Amino acid sequence: MKFGLPLRLTATLLVASALLRADEGMWLYSAPPREQIKKKYGFDLTEAWLEHLMKSSVRFNSGGSGSFVSGDGLVITNHHVGADDLQKLSDEKHNYLRDGFHAATPADEKKCVDLELNVLQSIEDVTARVNAAIPPGATGTDAVLARRKIFAEIEKESLAKTGLRSDVVTLYQGGAYHLYRFKKYTDIRLVFAPEQQVAFFGGDPDNFEYPRYDLDICFFRVYENGQPVKPAHFLKWSADGAKDGELSFVSGHPGTTRRLLTVPELEYIRDNQFPYLLALLKRREVLLGNWSARDAENARRAKDDLFGIQNSRKARDGALAALQDPDFFGTKVAAEAAFKKQLADRPDGKDALAAFARIAGAQKSITAIVTRQRLLEGGAGFNADSFGLARQLLRAGDERPKPNGERLREYSDARRESFEQQLFSDKPIYPDLEILTLADSLAFLVEQLGVNDPAVKAALAGKSPRARAAELINRTKVREVAFRKKLYEGGAAAVAAAKDPLIEVARAIDAEARSLRKIVEAADETKQQAQAIIGKARFAIEGTGNYPDATFTLRLSYGPVLGYEENGKRIPSVTTLAGLYERSAKQGNKGDFELPARWLRKKSALNLATPFNFVSTCDIIGGNSGSPSVNKAGEFIGIIFDGNIQSLSGDFGYEDVQSRALSVHSAGILEALRKVYEVPALAAELVNGKR
Repeated sequence: MKFGLPLRLTATLLVASALLRADEGMWLYSAPPREQIKKKYGFDLTEAWLEHLMKSSVRFNSGGSGSFVSGDGLVITNHHVGADDLQKLSDEKHNYLRDGFHAATPADEKKCVDLELNVLQSIEDVTARVNAAIPPGATGTDAVLARRKIFAEIEKESLAKTGLRSDVVTLYQGGAYHLYRFKKYTDIRLVFAPEQQVAFFGGDPDNFEYPRYDLDICFFRVYENGQPVKPAHFLKWSADGAKDGELSFVSGHPGTTRRLLTVPELEYIRDNQFPYLLALLKRREVLLGNWSARDAENARRAKDDLFGIQNSRKARDGALAALQDPDFFGTKVAAEAAFKKQLADRPDGKDALAAFARIAGAQKSITAIVTRQRLLEGGAGFNADSFGLARQLLRAGDERPKPNGERLREYSDARRESFEQQLFSDKPIYPDLEILTLADSLAFLVEQLGVNDPAVKAALAGKSPRARAAELINRTKVREVAFRKKLYEGGAAAVAAAKDPLIEVARAIDAEARSLRKIVEAADETKQQAQAIIGKARFAIEGTGNYPDATFTLRLSYGPVLGYEENGKRIPSVTTLAGLYERSAKQGNKGDFELPARWLRKKSALNLATPFNFVSTCDIIGGNSGSPSVNKAGEFIGIIFDGNIQSLSGDFGYEDVQSRALSVHSAGILEALRKVYEVPALAAELVNGKR
């Protein structure tokens, strides 16, 4: 598949906010694209409309988005977003990820192990305060520490004042800083999930393809003080759902985009970061695939991890293909060159041109140490949940006695509750799977650094990767929640006295890992300061009507429900239930295309003309999974679950000729709930907005 953009795509992809084409943008709720939408679609984004959609939208901190769809705390997201929780709730006798789940009564709703949901309440611009806290002329580590201190101060102050989760978010690569305040929920219960076979119908072969036929949904209920919450804002369900050609909106939490990066940064991703990541993902995919094939229980335990790896691998393949396309990358090079030419003609352009050079230098300093940083600080050489827990205990003991503003950010007071929820989670961790992944990653560590490297010697202690992994996983006690609580409460002294072998491995590499982290953070600080200078120049030339790169915070996208043309064939915007059965039959109803038995039994009861999936031109990326699609009335018309293969270049630029966002249609969801799963109470709650 060729990812080159049409020649009519101007070279302003990188910089020209005034020339944003079509319906591009992942817009801040504090700076929505009112003028563009009013001019093109004649629709006014009112404050009331925006607030309602904002406070109906939900962030899954496990990764993904969702929305309230009833006044009794019912939340909808994707099956693949809920898969982590389905996996944690499952055991050898109950495979909810594979077989699905339905709580027939409120008492049957299953409490999730460690899930946290966030609902955005307000946004405050704190750019001036953050920048004022950085001493004039401070660079590198000094600036990093000053920025970390002011972040911690702002977040702690806000938490104390409001009781809301408070995160300072970096925007425009350091051009702005906003304080996001979230209502946090931690009592989340599973209500309904279909079988994975229909949620991910077509499997890996159809992933990122269209037409699609997936029921990628999952329902949870949010509780507080033992009772379902009564949200003031939730989305009214549209029984008719999306219609071809109508304007739609997506409200969700796109994870990361890199559209504002400079050419040297993009070259690093193309030539270093993504090739490395793809090699690692493919290695892990083979490892877990082979292990899963040996035993049904192995397959159950590894299912969610393997799905995530396969999904990430395919997404990165597509994104890398875009960067390797001379036409696509050429637009980036041309855009930067054109902007630099504008700067050269301005009296104030000298500083911005120098900032580009500083970014290039900072990127080189990262590249020089990135292999060791990925392996040691990034953890690629120690791939096991047990190691992650060991490192958290070690660092918590070291960080907590420090003043709040001097700690690593993940150990700050404002993040303490969320950190402790994860640290003390009683999610299942399987020793045999841990040995498998740790042994393979230790072997990878040896391959990358060599057997005589000091870090390798400290990790292996004279043993083979397989023998060392078995020894560490079998002897460590960090998988015991009571043990973790004891060490966490006892601090550094208790951690040291425990002499836990895995904690001691984490300790052996910690000094170098922290040092590598400092180098990367200092380089990132240099880049942030430079980007702030570039951003100021950009705003002076083009105005401030642009959107920042994605940061896993709430954004608004818009565009019509619209099909497209591919290989001379018109692809309709909407698929139907009839297409699901036709696709399955064409593939012999086997493998990834095998329908669950109940879907075969209930075929005659269904209205096969019911819309099932649809596409729009809305601008999305990973993290938008589970985002609600709504119409101009703010009604729920579908749920984002994927993009097509042409959308995989969206990490670096927007294209609307073929690139599309995929959603499950609200009408198809109702038809399935009523006639396939026969859960009328759940369907009625969606339609009526209450139980």
